[in-house]
Amino acid sequence: MSSTPLRRRIVQHGAIYMMLLPAVVWYAVFHYQPLYGILLAFKDFKFNLGILHSPWVGFKYFNQFLYATEFWNVIKNTVIISVLKLAFSFPAPILLALLLNEVTQIRFKRVVQTISYLPHFVSWVVVTSLLMITFTPYGGVVNSLRTQYFGLDPVFYMGDKRFFYPMVVLSEIWKNVGWGTIVYLSAMTSVNPELYEAAIVDGAGRLRCAWHITLPCIRPTISILFILATGGILNANLDQVLLLQQPSNIAISQIIDTYVLKIGIREGRFGYATAVGLFKSVFSAALMFMTNTVSKRLGDVSIW
Repeated sequence: MSSTPLRRRIVQHGAIYMMLLPAVVWYAVFHYQPLYGILLAFKDFKFNLGILHSPWVGFKYFNQFLYATEFWNVIKNTVIISVLKLAFSFPAPILLALLLNEVTQIRFKRVVQTISYLPHFVSWVVVTSLLMITFTPYGGVVNSLRTQYFGLDPVFYMGDKRFFYPMVVLSEIWKNVGWGTIVYLSAMTSVNPELYEAAIVDGAGRLRCAWHITLPCIRPTISILFILATGGILNANLDQVLLLQQPSNIAISQIIDTYVLKIGIREGRFGYATAVGLFKSVFSAALMFMTNTVSKRLGDVSIW
């Protein structure tokens, strides 16, 4: 194909291409240009030689990570946090979308949507600060209620590893549940209203309509988002975990991303850190391919 039709399309739809340009530039700068740094995983990086001229070491850093004493603990912590989020955070937007879809008062529905969306735009720094203020043993709301009304001793929730996983999961749900409902509510608008009318005539209530009509109709959307979520199973959210990490819970909060940050930035082992990050990316990609294949065979729904 010659380049003339492409130039003609660009001229005809110039405004659309201009709107697309910032996204293309963003992906090129922050996603594709850094791929050059993957070479660090296979090289003994020397500052005076640069990446290209540093000596090759093959899979040395991958072997070091596989036989490192922290390997299984880091993998276990990452998988546990990710699976907990997948088990509780993934269904939460679906449930909220089903509930909002049954609301008939438009004003109340909009208020609930707005309130649930707002936390998504709050940074994890602010969310963690709110958690610290709420659960601090020195004047925090929770501990104040414990001591004043129940006569109990204050508890350092942020430093007790027993409460680390609940805080991670609940803060994740609170922050992102409203934003996640947008996709599902959009998918629900495509459901044929005549299906609900026929079900109501047959005596079905709201719960049966939601279970037998709404959920099956949005199943392709749920499947696609689930495939994407499993692809990021090793992405336990660096910002959130790093800010909630304390010396007392480091045994269960050290995930792959925080481990890479520690050995790469703090210790300056750039090649080893890059190898660990590449290992995580390859494993996540392979898991997404497997989930996509299974979803395609079982439900005929897939990304490609």
